[in-house]
Amino acid sequence: MMNLIPLLGLPSFRSRAVSCAVVAVALWVGSVHAAEPQRGSVMVQKVPEVNAKSYLLIDAGSGKVLAEKNSDETLPPASLTKIMTSFVAATELAAGRVQPTDRVEVSVKAWKMGGSKMFIREGTEVPFEDLMKGVIIQSGNDASVAIAEHVAGDEAAFADMMNQLAKDIGMTQSNFANASGLPNEDHYTTARDLATLTQTLIERFPEHYELYSQKSFRFNDIDQPNRNRLLWRDKTVDGVKTGHTNAAGYCLVSSALRNGQRLISVVMGTASDEARMKESQKLLSYGFRNFETRRIYDANVLLKNAELWFGEAGTVELGIEEDLYVTIPRGAYDMVTADMNLPELIEAPLTKGESIGELRLTLGGEVISRTPLVTLAAAAEAGFFNRMWQRVVLFFQDLISGD
Repeated sequence: MMNLIPLLGLPSFRSRAVSCAVVAVALWVGSVHAAEPQRGSVMVQKVPEVNAKSYLLIDAGSGKVLAEKNSDETLPPASLTKIMTSFVAATELAAGRVQPTDRVEVSVKAWKMGGSKMFIREGTEVPFEDLMKGVIIQSGNDASVAIAEHVAGDEAAFADMMNQLAKDIGMTQSNFANASGLPNEDHYTTARDLATLTQTLIERFPEHYELYSQKSFRFNDIDQPNRNRLLWRDKTVDGVKTGHTNAAGYCLVSSALRNGQRLISVVMGTASDEARMKESQKLLSYGFRNFETRRIYDANVLLKNAELWFGEAGTVELGIEEDLYVTIPRGAYDMVTADMNLPELIEAPLTKGESIGELRLTLGGEVISRTPLVTLAAAAEAGFFNRMWQRVVLFFQDLISGD
């Protein structure tokens, strides 16, 4: 069931614009800041000090940014790269171009990779699904190269796939030169892009994402723990990935799910493994303590029968195409108001899914959400004489109203 905010009363018959008065409340909306308490206000605590070069905290449901610093600064991602490596692999699996049971022959290049390793051996064949675990759980550079070569033929071609997918999902400030995250001057991303990637990964491939919560993986008689130690510290954390090089510092993308609300935190450039966990915990705790996300309206549900001119029917059904989520300060839900902004005239014919105005949510005098209203069904045009009669009605109505 959706958490329905009643739509405010709409102006009378065939109004030129539909709007409403907003409820004035002293309330945080927009940039996070500290303020003096006022009667009827909802307070949000100040963002804690986070010791990192760059960070970003978002709500995964609504995409709202809850805290950030230097989130668009391009930085080396180290093994955070492997989130994209696994995303490409999951995309190929979903398309059926590779199979979990594919036997992947390990090349000399994959076997010789330095840094963190899955410990695969040259000339052996390893199931693709095991390589995926090696990438995600063990952070294996060798497994990353093996996957890249199996999917694309070589690592350079795989990097091209990474960059194309990054562009497709809206990662605007990233470039990948390899599958592992080893240092390269042409290999970079941002906290914002990594949050976008993680949000998309969780949404598109929830079963694949479950691998990120596994605490260890045994391969070649070697047990290796997941490097994301938040999995042990916080039972609500179920991912995502650590990264470290001298250039990148200690990085962590983390995600937690509490009472149906999911947050994603990206922390880049901290001083130690302990620091990346501590700073990530600060952000997650701040987000869950101060904000909540509600599903306000469901997709494809009738929100209004709007009056229609020149159609066979006198009204057209309006709704929204996707479920509408909004992230607001805790305790502010009852202060949110909703209204529709519709055009002066809605005229037939209309196709299903055609955009007609917008649905707006307002909090504290500020619009916090704008969502297109669309037709839920087609609206056919009336016959010639019916249209002519409606034009006469419209003419006299305009005379009466003074237009």
